[in-house]
Amino acid sequence: MRAALAMVQNPVMSPPLLLLQDITLTLGGAPLLNGAGFGVSAGERICLVGRNGSGKSTLLRIAAGELAADDGTRFLQPGTTVRYLLQEPDLSGFATTLDYVRSGIPADGPDYRAALLLGELGLTGEENPANLSGGEARRCALAWALAPEPDLLLLDEPTNHLDMPTIEWLERELLSLSSAMVIISHDRRLLETLSRSVVWLDRGVTRRLDQGFARFESWREEILEQEERDAHKLDRQIAREEDWMRYGVTARRKRNVRRVGELAALRQARREAVRAPGGVKMLANEDGLSGKLVAVAEDVRKAYGPRTVIDGLDLRVLRGDRLGIVGANGAGKSTLLRLLTGQDQPDSGEIRIGTALSVVTLDQQRRTLDPTRTLADTLTGGGGDMVQVGSEKRHVIGYMKDFLFRPEQARTPVSALSGGERGRLMLACALARPSNLLVLDEPTNDLDLETLDLLQEMLDAYAGTVLLVSHDRDFLDRVATSVLLAEGAGRWVEYAGGYSDMLAQRGGIAPAGRGDRRADAATPSAPQKRAEKGPARKLSYKDQHALDRLPGQIATLEEQIGQLRTILSDGSLYARDPASFTATTEKLDRAEAELTAAEERWLELEMLRESLGSS
Repeated sequence: MRAALAMVQNPVMSPPLLLLQDITLTLGGAPLLNGAGFGVSAGERICLVGRNGSGKSTLLRIAAGELAADDGTRFLQPGTTVRYLLQEPDLSGFATTLDYVRSGIPADGPDYRAALLLGELGLTGEENPANLSGGEARRCALAWALAPEPDLLLLDEPTNHLDMPTIEWLERELLSLSSAMVIISHDRRLLETLSRSVVWLDRGVTRRLDQGFARFESWREEILEQEERDAHKLDRQIAREEDWMRYGVTARRKRNVRRVGELAALRQARREAVRAPGGVKMLANEDGLSGKLVAVAEDVRKAYGPRTVIDGLDLRVLRGDRLGIVGANGAGKSTLLRLLTGQDQPDSGEIRIGTALSVVTLDQQRRTLDPTRTLADTLTGGGGDMVQVGSEKRHVIGYMKDFLFRPEQARTPVSALSGGERGRLMLACALARPSNLLVLDEPTNDLDLETLDLLQEMLDAYAGTVLLVSHDRDFLDRVATSVLLAEGAGRWVEYAGGYSDMLAQRGGIAPAGRGDRRADAATPSAPQKRAEKGPARKLSYKDQHALDRLPGQIATLEEQIGQLRTILSDGSLYARDPASFTATTEKLDRAEAELTAAEERWLELEMLRESLGSS
């Protein structure tokens, strides 16, 4: 017992607030966790890392007491307050978002923090939880987790649905807390700033490094290299024994039996060894050179009603540029991408699009993925077993392996893929098409750290031009040659270099946050003031009817999704009734797609209603 504790406790050997030991869990007949565990002492900050699908979120759910393991021990120090950031929080039963956040604060706790945190996260506290979008509900759950300043915070991708200013605010907020923390995130900068220790979940087991995230990647490579050396030695030993079996001089029968037994044991060891998965192989399929000028904007203005998102933009994008586009949510980044690629036209000014452009777009919403199609059909377009990669054809199984998909996943529907797997599938589809202009809208979402490294290396070697929207500061530093920043009130400024270079040129001043945007809205620009002098317009009857109906539709869909997920949570359903499992999965995928569309439509109409001054 003492040895086990020594493996998971920190160097000062303080007693753990939470201790997981020998955790095992099997999903779908395959072991996901096999002896995993870690311990967290008071004030420790641990980042939990691993590849997509390795079981990080599952292990964190077990740590939070939300999921029971098949075997192993979970110990929580009596009296410890724990807050777990849910991926899909349930806010039902609360009249307002403020009520929900206050529900997580003890009677003698800091009640004032509820309103403060909601404001920092772009919410007023008066919102009806039934009308929240998925991103707003997630931010509300983050406020709920932070508000009581608990002894232990368990955070699964806390930066999801947050823009750059809010991510930097969250980083400062977490640094100010004395809470112990376990954090899952793909944001390297956040992990480097916050973590003191790293727990690496790999092939069902955990390893711990008490030197912070900055040391993790070199440490991981050392372990994998040693495993490769050990595997090579085992293979050579088996080869020697097999050679003896075939060609050695026959000795005494007793000795022969022993050697045969040893060979069998070596072969068994090789079969049971869990080898590290291979790496993603990324290579963009380039389509010749574009013209030297890719896009030129001169005094461009774009507004939606009284709200100006681009005002007086002058910009030149040259062949080979990697332009990072940064701004708060709603600043107009997607609008800017549409203008620069000719999909939309400015209200005034001029945009000239370059010649010989072959554009490939990676959409963060992944709308181009049909959830009912299989992985293989998505890659081949439903046309046999070959993938058209530029001018050549490759077998779909081989191309799948380049992006870490197993051959048996070829007939898996897209709806059954994890978020990280869908991200890799989008990359596989995009990189198969010839291009000399890549438009990447949040390409790092749900990707593990190894895949992010390879995506960066691919972009470094890419001869074409890249337009990149991202909230990942480290990725921008590694990829961008310049950063175009939304300064507020429709003003955009280009800075040479990556994100850190942009901060240095701004004197260390971070981009404007949500509070600054509210100030911008309160003091509109001259064109906005002119628009406000006219009579207030109202939504059309059709739009108003949709706005009134959508909250009920969203609530119904959420209830339906909950029921379908309950059905699928039965681990024996697939073996007992495969047809029912498939039908339920398809229903769930359709319901989730309808929910996303309904939430986006409601948000669009609500923003339009506010911009028109509708009551």
